[in-house]
Amino acid sequence: MTAVKHSAEARGPARLIGVDWGTSSFRAYLMDAGGKVLDRRESADGILAVQDFDGTLERHCGAWADAHRDASILLAGMIGSRQGWIEAPYCPCPAGAEEIAARLTRHVTARGRTVAFVPGLSWSSPSGADDVMRGEETQILGVAGKGRQVMVLPGSHSKWVEVFDGRILRFATFLTGEFFAAMSKHTILGRLMAGEAHDPKAFAAGIAASAEPGGLLHHLFRVRTGGLFGRWPADSLSSLLSGIAIGHEIRGARDFFGADRVLVVGGAALAARYAEALGSLGLAAEIGAPDAAARGLTRLAARSVP
Repeated sequence: MTAVKHSAEARGPARLIGVDWGTSSFRAYLMDAGGKVLDRRESADGILAVQDFDGTLERHCGAWADAHRDASILLAGMIGSRQGWIEAPYCPCPAGAEEIAARLTRHVTARGRTVAFVPGLSWSSPSGADDVMRGEETQILGVAGKGRQVMVLPGSHSKWVEVFDGRILRFATFLTGEFFAAMSKHTILGRLMAGEAHDPKAFAAGIAASAEPGGLLHHLFRVRTGGLFGRWPADSLSSLLSGIAIGHEIRGARDFFGADRVLVVGGAALAARYAEALGSLGLAAEIGAPDAAARGLTRLAARSVP
């Protein structure tokens, strides 16, 4: 079901239709030249849920495009992946708005509208390990400031990023969210769990456990024994597992980036969870402003050549 928010301001001049189109969600923004969001649409029409990308874009944004014929249409996220509509080749790091905007991939839709796909980013470590992101780069550009910043974008594949003066220097991916889902739903650890309500005490215990000897594979089994011996109620076990997973992620990323202050960019609930974990490990945490993707799309549109 599509959730739509309309604004009277949407009748005014718009310069950009920006779409953050991921695996499981579709978010579209109608924006003026200064990046102010005039109207928005959100739905569950992620790339795995639809086959007719052209028709889906038209259904959600066609009326905007008809009313604002001079507005650019910019698409970011997994829609530009090999599994999406048009594959936009990765832009190598280090990269800022200028480099990313220079690599936009353009396409003409069935209705004759020109759309541009934002490239994802790639980074290769000195050891030759490759990493990629697609969609997060737009959010990063939306919150990037001056000087050095370390950011985390939590999710199924959490991204930790080093940024300097708005340029993305390097990043690392942690499969924390996907790992949590797999362990809680498809292993014996989940058999004693009941729901996923947040228990701060169990979450903190999981984070503390991540520092103990033995490593991740050993620490995980205490989720099982915590339930078997009644140390934790069934509705606290998911928080214990989450704390162990996020604790290991943060400790690894802290060593990788040498961070003592982290900007958390993401949905409110998950961002608050990461800020809680970061604080318990002695790292200063700041939560980024909302609509980061919309602001990032505005920055890219301002630097792109029609």
